[in-house]
Amino acid sequence: MSQQNRLAQGGRIDRNRVLNFSFAGQTYKGYEGDTLASALLANGVDVVGRSFKYSRARGITGHGSEEPNGVVQLGTGDSTVPNVRATQQELYSGLVSNPVAGWPSLQFDLMSYLGKAGAMMPPGFYYKTFMYPQKLWMTYEHFIRKAAGLGKAPTAPDPDTYDKFNQHCDVMVVGGGPAGLSAAYAAAKTGARVIIADEQSEMGGHLLTFEQTINGQSSSLWLAEMVAELNAMSNVKVLPKTTVMGYFDHNFLVAIERRTDHLGERAVSGTRQRSHRIRAKQVILAAGAQERPLVFANNDVPGVMLASSVTTYIKRYAVVPGHNLIVSTANDSGYLAAIEWSKAGRNVVGIADSRPHSDGALVAEAKALGIDVWFGHGVMEVKGGRRVYSASVAAISAEGDRIIGDVKTYDCDTVATSGGWSPVVHLSCHTGSRPVWRDDIIGFVPGKALQAQHCVGSIMGDHQLADCVHGGLETGSKAAAQAGFGDGELLMTKPDIERLAEGKAQALFLVPHKKNVSRAPKQFVDLQNDVTAAGIELATREGFESIEHVKRYTAMGFGTDQGKLGNVNGMAIAARSLGKSIEETGTTIFRPSYTPSTFGALAGRDADTLFDPERYTAIHQWHIDNGAVFEDVGQWKRPWYYPQPGESLSEALNRECLATRNSVGILDASTLGKIDIQGKDAREFLNRVYTNAWSKLAIGKCRYGLMLKEDGMIMDDGVTSCLADDHFIVTTTTGGAAAVLEWLELWHQTEWPELEVYMSSVTDHWSTMTISGPNARKVLAKVCHDIDLDKEAFKFMEWRNGSVAGVTARVFRISFTGELSYEINVSANDGLFVWEALIEAGKEFSITPYGTEAMHVLRAEKGFIIVGQDTDGSVTPYDMDMGWCVGKNKAFSFIGKRSFDRPDTQKADRKQFVGLKTKNSDEVLPEGAQAVWDPKQAIPMTMVGHVTSSYYSAVLGRSIALAVIKEGHKHKGETLYFPLADGRVIEAVICDYVFYDPEGERQNV
Repeated sequence: MSQQNRLAQGGRIDRNRVLNFSFAGQTYKGYEGDTLASALLANGVDVVGRSFKYSRARGITGHGSEEPNGVVQLGTGDSTVPNVRATQQELYSGLVSNPVAGWPSLQFDLMSYLGKAGAMMPPGFYYKTFMYPQKLWMTYEHFIRKAAGLGKAPTAPDPDTYDKFNQHCDVMVVGGGPAGLSAAYAAAKTGARVIIADEQSEMGGHLLTFEQTINGQSSSLWLAEMVAELNAMSNVKVLPKTTVMGYFDHNFLVAIERRTDHLGERAVSGTRQRSHRIRAKQVILAAGAQERPLVFANNDVPGVMLASSVTTYIKRYAVVPGHNLIVSTANDSGYLAAIEWSKAGRNVVGIADSRPHSDGALVAEAKALGIDVWFGHGVMEVKGGRRVYSASVAAISAEGDRIIGDVKTYDCDTVATSGGWSPVVHLSCHTGSRPVWRDDIIGFVPGKALQAQHCVGSIMGDHQLADCVHGGLETGSKAAAQAGFGDGELLMTKPDIERLAEGKAQALFLVPHKKNVSRAPKQFVDLQNDVTAAGIELATREGFESIEHVKRYTAMGFGTDQGKLGNVNGMAIAARSLGKSIEETGTTIFRPSYTPSTFGALAGRDADTLFDPERYTAIHQWHIDNGAVFEDVGQWKRPWYYPQPGESLSEALNRECLATRNSVGILDASTLGKIDIQGKDAREFLNRVYTNAWSKLAIGKCRYGLMLKEDGMIMDDGVTSCLADDHFIVTTTTGGAAAVLEWLELWHQTEWPELEVYMSSVTDHWSTMTISGPNARKVLAKVCHDIDLDKEAFKFMEWRNGSVAGVTARVFRISFTGELSYEINVSANDGLFVWEALIEAGKEFSITPYGTEAMHVLRAEKGFIIVGQDTDGSVTPYDMDMGWCVGKNKAFSFIGKRSFDRPDTQKADRKQFVGLKTKNSDEVLPEGAQAVWDPKQAIPMTMVGHVTSSYYSAVLGRSIALAVIKEGHKHKGETLYFPLADGRVIEAVICDYVFYDPEGERQNV
């Protein structure tokens, strides 16, 4: 095919490098320097996609990251990439692209016939339509999923590699237009380290399209010299093809560099993309502004484009995307499209300017070229299917709210629109700053900076080239000074730049129609999500007054473009419908990523492995040296068991358990969660988060506590020790430590901020070793001489300060085994030393290290629960027979208490905690096995509970199990059956959950 829309000369393309590419199975030609969008337009391709909801034909609208329609599937096989913008994808030889919608084909899409019934698909129709009958939801879902989505994710591993760089700089500049380049140059001249990034393939911003004189010379010459000088500076890193996708706390930015995307489907060498993780002392946002389209009837038909994009395709790519142009504008900048179109030798039908008049320089130039200008007019509606073929132009009121004259229809194939310019505030929003509306520029600008941030150029509504360049120089010098370089004074002379005369822009967000909004042909606000002006007004009528709610109900601003073109228009339409100002209505808040980012770039080289830190205790090396087998508990590596040569797991487990029961065992319990809580309201805080009372817990005493969620279900447990009246140490389960601290902070910060209480995680600060067994006191006495270990002087559930092996220690007499036990806490730096001292002291008693599996058996023999194993978020303290741990007379209702009064928590048939003994004492029940009363019942059988913990107990010489069984407490002595997947049925008798030393004598000796 010939490039029918390509000019014979001009543009920034290399006509000596012809590139073949394909779209939707058709082969075309383009040039090096083209984007996929410019090459498609050059070849006369009008339809590039189908709309999300109505499957209407859509064409290229913009020329950069704002493009809502030109979203394609790029590449083939394992290197395919969904949802790539044709406007940002540089052309390369052999490029294969396909539309992401349209069945059976892009040109003939059966879904478009459903789209013609648009009145039946208003915002929220899916919520109202597909709810009933409920039994058909799975049928609905199948078809909804087939219709939804924009592209296909690859199913094979990505053949390319990606990497991540950590970068540091004094000044980070986002945006490579005239403001950004000037800012980077001024900052770099002070000696500051500067990084400047821009998403386009070349630096320059709108100077790549728009010509103006700087110091009496062409602005393109100034641009080339500026870029060359920045590239030559050793303290400057220039990053074109790089999108800053997120701006986070502490001036941390993430930028994605497309390193080889422009060279081929796969990276021949090196990485395809690179993620730059940048930490900057000062950040300058010079992201510019994006042109805002006008909203009118059928404004989505292919051939309706942004005026600035029409200009860009002509000037930068030598592509005139049509033959007969009408411009509809509300400001002077729209005239530039008509001027360049006319200079390219194509016909300009006329310019419909909604304003009563304008004396701007571009207006005068258009008139001098003989172009008809219709002031006080706007394009009300266009006609067309796969391409515009006519436009209806009407006289409108000075306020832009109604038709006041006759409507004339003109033949045309292209309509360029310009409703003004919207500053690109997205990155500033990432920091939590709210944009501020300015009537004078008819747009939102960044709000108050919350970090070391500066904004300059069009992002602040300063669109004149002189303001961008001069403001950039001043801002760059100021930012460098605040980073410690220079005194803020310019080290160069400001260039001489002529200011262009321009007329005042008009705030026109919806061109009126002869019919009201609900009856007019569709007036699209968000092209990617098919959001119309009528849909927004309907949302406000249905009670959605918050702009964030309007967004979610209509889908305005969703999708890959995040409403870059449509959001301001949509907010203005919502504001008018609500009878509010735009300032009162506000804007939605943009979030990372600024444009879609590949998972590969975010992950870098961290592929094929789980990127999760491993945590080790201070005694870890000793465990390795002594043959420990480890298991993962949360992120911790904990010794599971210590097999001796030739021992199996069960043999090692029996040996460790018996050694602990008969003499003494030692456990590395350093991973136990430890939270230091201080403050004058610490007791009150504990009263509120635990089920039992803490008001009278004396210094030197310990108490076991249960923590519940709001629904009354057990969340965590642990022992809390009173160090002082305003100082406590709370222990948690190993895996639950982080969640518990987050839970406590949540309640303190959001519900009880008046309480003076401070929490710190000290898990890593302490090494904890537990010695348990009849000889535990004797072992400790050999290395601890300043604590009275007599059973009356140091009782169960008490703690003492002292020294162990000459190391300052905090010793607790608490037990998770049911044996005489001491929990010794020392600084983690001394953990290994004290552990080895205890091992040495216990040699005469055959001290035996035991792991988590033995710990589980020992605690199960005593009926002690493990939260998360014996509980599952659906049991209360009463279900677990732990009502003794619930304070009955506490002044303040603890979290979850009200839930005990709910009917479901008071049901008689709730599952209850019990023990199980199998009829065959050697047979161990599988954990998770389901219990039934009648093993002969037909499937589905009536399940009455399940096994939570199950082990063989060496000290008892039989298997034991813990379970939760419906009304289990009243069925003790009765037989349950456990059908297994292999066909076996195990019989077990319900018994008490304490199997060993039920009176607790051994831990109190």
